[in-house]
Amino acid sequence: MTTGLLTASYITASVLFILALGGLSNQEKAKRAVWYGIVGMGIAVIATIFGSKVFITEWLTWLIGAIVIGSIIGAIVANKVQMTGMPQLVAALHSFVGLAAVFIGINSALLPHSEMSSSQLMIHNIEVFIGVFIGAITFTGSIVAFGKLSELITGKALILPGRHALNIIMLCGCFVLGYMFLSHSGNWTLILMTVIAFIIGAHLVLAIGGADMPVVVSMLNSYSGWAAAATGFMLGNDLLIVTGALVGSSGAILSYIMCKAMNIESVANALNEADKIIIVPGYGMAVAQAQSAVSELTSRLRAKKKEVRFGIHPVAGRLPGHMNVLLAEAKVPYDIVLEMDEINSDFPQTDVVMILGANDIVNPAAQEDPNSPIAGMPVLEVWKAKQVFISKRGQGRGYSGIENPLFFKDNSRMVYGDAKKSIDLILQNIS
Repeated sequence: MTTGLLTASYITASVLFILALGGLSNQEKAKRAVWYGIVGMGIAVIATIFGSKVFITEWLTWLIGAIVIGSIIGAIVANKVQMTGMPQLVAALHSFVGLAAVFIGINSALLPHSEMSSSQLMIHNIEVFIGVFIGAITFTGSIVAFGKLSELITGKALILPGRHALNIIMLCGCFVLGYMFLSHSGNWTLILMTVIAFIIGAHLVLAIGGADMPVVVSMLNSYSGWAAAATGFMLGNDLLIVTGALVGSSGAILSYIMCKAMNIESVANALNEADKIIIVPGYGMAVAQAQSAVSELTSRLRAKKKEVRFGIHPVAGRLPGHMNVLLAEAKVPYDIVLEMDEINSDFPQTDVVMILGANDIVNPAAQEDPNSPIAGMPVLEVWKAKQVFISKRGQGRGYSGIENPLFFKDNSRMVYGDAKKSIDLILQNIS
């Protein structure tokens, strides 16, 4: 196949992939979009096999045989899987992409590259490192996601002591090994980095609850795309670069949309279905100046004959009475604003608790961990409610600087973002 024909085939395949992604936004066009993807992939595979850089006669029989066998296995597996099992199938397929990137990268590192200059070899090795690193994380992360979705692994989040520090140490270790690999210390550095990246991928997903696995699978889809793009740079394959970038960017955008939509919609649905609701304001509400939006939310919920009350901790905010003043300013009825001692016994009978920017005052470690710095401190026992939604600006810790195990309990969900913006979005979904 001539270079011009190969380039034309890759351009055609790229256009078909873009059309496939665009068509998936509409149910009526989705079937045609899938066919665009199938035809595009067929063109890509044929063009790559018979391209001047890949075509080797003695290996052609083995290559075609592997494609035929893989296609048959894929068709059988896909036909056996129910629609409800699609998420775990997708997770499993992502693991193959990650593992392929690892194998290709390590194989490329083992091959001699005497034809490359020192600068070209440096760039090539960077591409190898990035492809293997992302691929390894994608592989084990996808395996764990598959296990959780298939209920082969418990859906409960695995929270290890100092897990963030552990992740940082492993990540730094990978970068040190990457520097050594680029300094020609030997391929053992790449192998060891791969092992550590395998551990990082598994640990990251194990620490996430089963209910959030759909978002995790979407994010792993993005990882697999970036791994493919890095592999494309490594092999000098333009189509792989374009396809990987498409998958990586679309997967990242989808993950963002899912996180935003799932969090807000799930909160709104829970509030719509709940009879008893308690709102716990904290310093985050004050910073976001969300008290007026909270007052509007309260009015709407009470108009639907729901019992809405506020739980106020004595030290919520940055001075005594801070939350009371803000709520009074927003014209929240005084008789539904209760102090901690008045409301703590009601949490077990509460359907939904909504926490707005509070952290230490709802930390169960005060009661459950005698070694905690806040052990014995009176706290609002929000974790005893049926559902708990925590609105926070990010993953930062509270004023005390300690971890809050509430965030990882099975009945708790995080809603990241500015409290006022989050409440405004929830209001749009309150029927």
